[in-house]
Amino acid sequence: MEELEQKVDVGIAASKDKWRFLIPALIGVLLFLVPVKFDGEFTIGIGILATGLLNVFESWIAHFVVLLLGVSFLTTVVAKTTNGKLFKKNEFLNELFMVTPFGLIIRGFGFLVGILTLIEFGPEMIISRDTGGVVLYDLAPVLLTWFLFAGLFLPLLMQYGLMEFIGALLRKIMRPLFTLPGRSSIDSMASWMGAGTVGVLVTTKQYDEGFYNKRESAVIATTFSVASIAFSLVIANMIGVGHLFIPFYITVVVACLVAAIIIPRIPPLSRKDETYFEEVGKQINESNPRGISPVKWGWIQALNKASHAKGLSDQFKNGIKTVMDIWLGLIPLVMSLGAIALIIVEFTPIFQVLSYPLIPLLELMNIPEASIAAPAMLVGFADMFLPAVIGSGIESELTRFVVGALSITQIIYMSEIGVLILRSNIPLKLHELFIIFVQRTVITLPIIVLIAQFIVFN
Repeated sequence: MEELEQKVDVGIAASKDKWRFLIPALIGVLLFLVPVKFDGEFTIGIGILATGLLNVFESWIAHFVVLLLGVSFLTTVVAKTTNGKLFKKNEFLNELFMVTPFGLIIRGFGFLVGILTLIEFGPEMIISRDTGGVVLYDLAPVLLTWFLFAGLFLPLLMQYGLMEFIGALLRKIMRPLFTLPGRSSIDSMASWMGAGTVGVLVTTKQYDEGFYNKRESAVIATTFSVASIAFSLVIANMIGVGHLFIPFYITVVVACLVAAIIIPRIPPLSRKDETYFEEVGKQINESNPRGISPVKWGWIQALNKASHAKGLSDQFKNGIKTVMDIWLGLIPLVMSLGAIALIIVEFTPIFQVLSYPLIPLLELMNIPEASIAAPAMLVGFADMFLPAVIGSGIESELTRFVVGALSITQIIYMSEIGVLILRSNIPLKLHELFIIFVQRTVITLPIIVLIAQFIVFN
């Protein structure tokens, strides 16, 4: 106990550590967690930077994406054919380009989809504006620009003590309600204020560094990576219920909170191990010493984290590595798997067939146009925009409201969030993601319908 008191005194006395914590934390909060109205829509600081960059290079961004896809694939080919001799001295490059044969095929297909879509040559199912076009012109540019700034500035949020401070304050709320550490609230806020993809990136980094165990990382990635307020407004407008946005978003929040309480307590998430990433082990201690308030303990931990944090130049270098990993490793995966998912939706009856059991359930809930609404409620597993696209053709405003709200609460869509999770070290497989998607649908649908029928449209 005496050692602890000494550490406390030293931590409080070191004024430089206070500023090493406070300044990066303040900038991180302003960039990632504070909603700002920009061009008539709510976003966050890095969202403004990403949108600005996207607007400046809008006419060239698709070409740059294809260039990245080509560099990723061709460099991987070189790495595989030379058995990695050129990259063995650099661990980062070795991990980035020495992929499995399947990974090489995926990168090759992603490059093929990108270049064929760009030059508008090839099979319609690949180059269609609803398949390859969606991924190349809508999804990839957003990921490229958002992750550029998220990757560079994320250390401000994670490496200088903010996670430790917030974790100590909110542990007594997050642990009993959601079975999660208090620091996970940062993930949720980053998602709800900015983008679900940013939340997944935070979760991935925290798991890789030993601050979340396997179960916690799986729960956070599939439960708290909720679409942002700005994206929710886009969906509401696309589906024709923008004038009801406040009750629409309140409905989404209520349904997501209920799902966040239930889903972590049932399989497959409840069966995940409580062990930490083997390469780093457990790096977190949430226990609050006796006689020290949560605020003071959070302050102590934050200062301790800040005192051991690397300098900004080192953090910037690590941020560059994160960006390159996403640009050359993730975007090819999004391009290939996203295109495949959209091809399945647009050119096969699979989701139509899977939605048949939903029709009688929707009719039982008195949802008009159930046969049209049912497929719209499942295609979200492939891509986030598809439910709104299909649902916009439904005449009933009540049904459109339900379809739109449900699409946001389902969270997991393979063209973006799903690919991010599968590519990470978080222990989740494709079939588990689909099970969780179905669970979220089953749990949140009745809640959304009840609120819509008895409060919004009563």
